[in-house]
Amino acid sequence: MGATGVGAHFGQVASLLADEFTVVTYDRRGNGRSPRPEGWTETSAEEQADDATALLDALGLSPAAVFGTSGGAVFALCMLVRHPGAVRAAILHEPALFALFDDPDGARAIVKGLVAEGMQQGGLPGALEQFWRFVAGDASWEGLEPGLREQMLDSAGTYFGLERGRFDAYVPPDDVLAAIAVPVAVMVGESSRPIFVQASRRLAERLGVEVTRVAGAHAAYLDHAPELAEAMRPFLREVSHPPA
Repeated sequence: MGATGVGAHFGQVASLLADEFTVVTYDRRGNGRSPRPEGWTETSAEEQADDATALLDALGLSPAAVFGTSGGAVFALCMLVRHPGAVRAAILHEPALFALFDDPDGARAIVKGLVAEGMQQGGLPGALEQFWRFVAGDASWEGLEPGLREQMLDSAGTYFGLERGRFDAYVPPDDVLAAIAVPVAVMVGESSRPIFVQASRRLAERLGVEVTRVAGAHAAYLDHAPELAEAMRPFLREVSHPPA
């Protein structure tokens, strides 16, 4: 998961795919049920990729097909570069690669303004609500399962205090992207914000793959879970059972 870092976002998709695949979700450090490590004051895409790789190793599931969305797609991309032996294949959904937006500074300014407004009106919970409404839509926020929303709000301090802005500059050089040898799918929602379409298309071009358009927008794993799971399934079958 990207912002809010809670694995429960993927509960529906995981349940749908578990009929055929072993599916693991997790709360990133300092988010949801994962505690904030003592003395942890900064993070990076590399640290997040290291965490995910360590989890796969601990479970004996490496190499695995990895799904990442938004900032989580940035971490999955970093895994491909930094820990290629841990990744069998990757699905990058709506990667929040600010460096590939048409106007990255403008996007940052919009988010910063909304967050400041929300913070003034309702502290960290208000700021997180404004942020989520912007990236995922009003209906997504209002439709959140109460338990998931509570975990998200409890993790707001991690996002605003340690994560926001820390991954914006991450994008591997073109030659490094072109050298990735495992299968990669880039997915973007049919009704997503243009910034995510821009980043997805430009990343796909650098990887030498086509963009797959899927139902929904930035939080398709919540509000279009069946469609997203079925879009993922053929790719997962192919990389799990490659032809002889």
